[in-house]
Amino acid sequence: MKKNILSRVLALWGLLCWLAERELLRGRGIVAGLAALLALSLFACGKKSDDNSTGSSGAASYQVGICSYADDASLNQIVDNIESRLKAIGQEKGVTFEISYDNCNTDSAVLNQIIANFMADKVDLMIGVATPVAVAMQAATEGTDIPVVFAAVSDPVGAGLVESLEAPGANITGTSDYLDTDAILDLIFAANPDAKSIALLYDLGQDSSAAPIRNAKAYLDKRGVSYKEYNGTTTDEISLAVSSIVADKADAVFTPTDNTVMTAELAIYEALAKAGIPHYTGADSFALNGAFLGYGVDYANLGAETANMVSAILLDGSKPSATPVLTFDNGTATINTDICRELGLNYDELAKTFAPLCTKVQSIVTAESFDDLNE
Repeated sequence: MKKNILSRVLALWGLLCWLAERELLRGRGIVAGLAALLALSLFACGKKSDDNSTGSSGAASYQVGICSYADDASLNQIVDNIESRLKAIGQEKGVTFEISYDNCNTDSAVLNQIIANFMADKVDLMIGVATPVAVAMQAATEGTDIPVVFAAVSDPVGAGLVESLEAPGANITGTSDYLDTDAILDLIFAANPDAKSIALLYDLGQDSSAAPIRNAKAYLDKRGVSYKEYNGTTTDEISLAVSSIVADKADAVFTPTDNTVMTAELAIYEALAKAGIPHYTGADSFALNGAFLGYGVDYANLGAETANMVSAILLDGSKPSATPVLTFDNGTATINTDICRELGLNYDELAKTFAPLCTKVQSIVTAESFDDLNE
């Protein structure tokens, strides 16, 4: 993948100036030559690779900037599949997608700098993986002709990204991992009809968690089941919240597609399993990292479809404003069989119980990444 070298060139220019001031570089010829070299480097960095540009092979080349919000199994799987699908499309169409990828690791200052770098590089299109990245990209590109395609935004309308799923209305569209909260909670009570206390574990700062938690409260209120909210913004805080959940002896834990909890899952799953508390979550990647169950979209497919949208915009001239946001069948339940056994539950019996409530029930074992399952 292409790396952003503009900052390195500027740093080298600063070093040149420092040396010149101290007369460590003697002779105007040397300084002028180096300055000219730097100027050429800056020119090369600033050249835009658009639909009129060609690579060394003569094929059209497009620069695509991808930023992910966090380093977790869900988002990494999306990025991997965006990249692999764009590579395949490039081979099919005889074009090149030059991808610049970065991860802000939930840091807003880093996120804004990454986007600024993309704009300085004059990328042809930006891809924002997760709601906070998409919102920042939309704000930064307003008034420009740079299209934005988002991936894994649970509530694009609620986040203010689009006017509607059918007609986004601005220079942005993408794929949504909208979560059917009621369906997940139905699974909790299918497995344990006597559940009386549900823990709601999430990050208050995650826009993607707002609507599912609101829906979960309404569902539980209607059912007459008590619940308590537990929050955190870091892995350490989520771990402390889990300690409180264990102390309070919750019957089950519900977490939506919350990136903060997803990042923390490997640090918390053992405590919940040891306490006999099943963790129901909004994505199979949670189950991969040790949650009892993940229910939601196929993120590999979501990533591939995001790449197809990018292709349609850059190669076919589709307008993001008129390209409907793509949603998916999110009825797949993924059960972690390692945790299932530790909780004293039988996978085959659970699969039969869950089958009428899901489009598919599948198993997984605990691992750090999906790639680990193939080793």
